Amino acid sequence: MPNRRLYDTRFFIEYFYSTDKELVRKLKEELRLANEKVVSSLTIHEIHRFVLRSDGKEVATIRSSTIRRDFQVIDVDYAIAVKSAELRSKHRIPMADSVIAATAQIQGCPLFSDDAHFKIIENLQTVWCK
Repeated sequence: MPNRRLYDTRFFIEYFYSTDKELVRKLKEELRLANEKVVSSLTIHEIHRFVLRSDGKEVATIRSSTIRRDFQVIDVDYAIAVKSAELRSKHRIPMADSVIAATAQIQGCPLFSDDAHFKIIENLQTVWCK
């Protein structure tokens, strides 16, 4: 059973928008089994922006508020900012991804994502539904 996991934006996009019923079932099961669900504040930013564009402000507010309620939100602090800058410089990945990866590393938990950017980062464990 997973103990603590940080969830990336990809998780929420698939959870909210996937038409693959089997994948959504697996994502729901993942959440049900997780003891501690963690999310970066940048994931909140990314998902809120995505939903604003696709479904409008009301739905975006509901979804980001639900994530805030059900997940421990980790804000960007000094340690995350510095680690993120180092990862971004070394791997030339988008800023949000570097912050999310740094958050997972500093929190000492695996990152739940299938985003290829994360596969190149050493000392970052990623998991996804198979």
